[in-house]
Amino acid sequence: MSAPFVVNYETSPEKYRHWTLAAEGVVATLTMKVDEEAGLREGYKLKLNSYDLGVDIELNDAVQRIRFEHPEVRTVVITGGRERIFCSGANIFMLGKSTHAWKVNFCKFTNETRNGFEDSSQHSGLKFLAAVNGACAGGGYELAAACDEILLVDDRSSAVSLPEVPLLGVLPGTGGLTRLTDKRKVRHDHADIFCTTSEGVRGQRAKDWKLVDEIAKPAVFQQAVHERALALAALSDRPADGKGVKLTPLSREITADAIQYEFVAVTIDRQSRTATLTVKAPSKSQATDIAGIEAAGVHWWPLQMTRELDDAILHLRTNEIDIGTWLLKTSGDAEKVLACDASLYANQSHWLVRETTGMLRRTLARIDVSSRSLFALIDEGSCFAGTLAELAFAADRSYMLSLPDAPEQAPKLTLSDMNFGLLPMITGQSRLARRFYDDELALSLVRKQTGKAIDADEAMEFGLITSNPDDIDWADEVRMALEERSSMSPDALTGLEANLRFNGPENMATRVFGRLSAWQNWIFIRPNAVGEGGALKVYGSGTKPKFNFDRV
Repeated sequence: MSAPFVVNYETSPEKYRHWTLAAEGVVATLTMKVDEEAGLREGYKLKLNSYDLGVDIELNDAVQRIRFEHPEVRTVVITGGRERIFCSGANIFMLGKSTHAWKVNFCKFTNETRNGFEDSSQHSGLKFLAAVNGACAGGGYELAAACDEILLVDDRSSAVSLPEVPLLGVLPGTGGLTRLTDKRKVRHDHADIFCTTSEGVRGQRAKDWKLVDEIAKPAVFQQAVHERALALAALSDRPADGKGVKLTPLSREITADAIQYEFVAVTIDRQSRTATLTVKAPSKSQATDIAGIEAAGVHWWPLQMTRELDDAILHLRTNEIDIGTWLLKTSGDAEKVLACDASLYANQSHWLVRETTGMLRRTLARIDVSSRSLFALIDEGSCFAGTLAELAFAADRSYMLSLPDAPEQAPKLTLSDMNFGLLPMITGQSRLARRFYDDELALSLVRKQTGKAIDADEAMEFGLITSNPDDIDWADEVRMALEERSSMSPDALTGLEANLRFNGPENMATRVFGRLSAWQNWIFIRPNAVGEGGALKVYGSGTKPKFNFDRV
């Protein structure tokens, strides 16, 4: 029996098969030249600069390295490395052969990667320019649309297009429809034509319809790219003299039912279909001044812990899809976490602290949008303090052990300044603001507890937890809650959790994920897309799709 296929999200530039990263002064160029023979799985070729999950894993890694290893870079230019081809989007044959879960997880990761462009542009001054040097279709246009600006070569043939509806019977899966309207302000009738015309839109019309920002003739295209990259760089405050931090490989051990890092541990109980993620506080005091933080570099606890947690989340989401409940736990010395929080808060304008906070923000957001039940267990030895308390606030439910007869041993929950806006959800709200529906009185009462070690009864009083069973009831209450959860429909739970977690204001990012979950998820299982005669199944075969024309 062959070993199960496991996706590894760790890579590095010397291992890239599809991207080239070149940094020169304030501009870095990411060139996409996909190796047709290097698909992540067998059975398809990545023709016409199309991508699969492996291509996007490299892209995610490359952008992360620009953030941390090249602080002098202010603009990232993304372009195609093949003649007259920018990117033809997600590989159709890969999608046609994939399971439903694989398609949806693939779309979710590509969404997170592209949303990360916009997150970095907003929060850390890293700007993105799509230099569209040729055909740009489907996910290729979605990649471009995630950038701050799109510059299209005006060679009479290169076009931008979103042909998923007419060709494949599905929707653009990486926020294309949302960015057309919310970000690029494309008129809805123009967007309708654009999304139902497979040949796309080119040249001056693409600019007139706001599908691209500028066009340039081939003879001056590279010069135009350079000028726009420098103009975007002028909007950034990333430092010219910052000393980059090398993102060295993570130290981890993966076994059949566990993953072990230095500060994160995952154990899997396959019978109960649960995974326990334990995040550990630093074992020794961490640097709190800029010189010390820079010297610690990749081993500074906030950065190393976040890299480990991000890797663990991605591993579980992709490789353990039947593990439906994640138990979120912490351990260690709360004071050491709070000291790190104080340095994150005090030095938030420094580029390395800002990038570390950004990665922590995006990693916590990965938890929010993961289709898993999240239960926080705050028991003896826990360290739900400051940034680690965000794990409890991200959870669907939180259980905190009360020890009335041994208060000195009872677990505590401690808030820091990091809990009040620096680590928002994709809605832009803090998790506490989401919890209390922006109720100013409730939030002010909670904020007054900042720095105080709160026990279970106090946490219950302030509305920070779900339940506070004592040591007599703890085991039974937690066990019954988990058994009840595991008996329910995973599909219904996914819909329930997403609806309840995102109860705050809508924005472009929430609509991207919401439409992926609701519309694309549904369309991906409909016969018109994936049935024997569905458009996605028969694409490239020369056979016309067979549609059931009932409107549902």
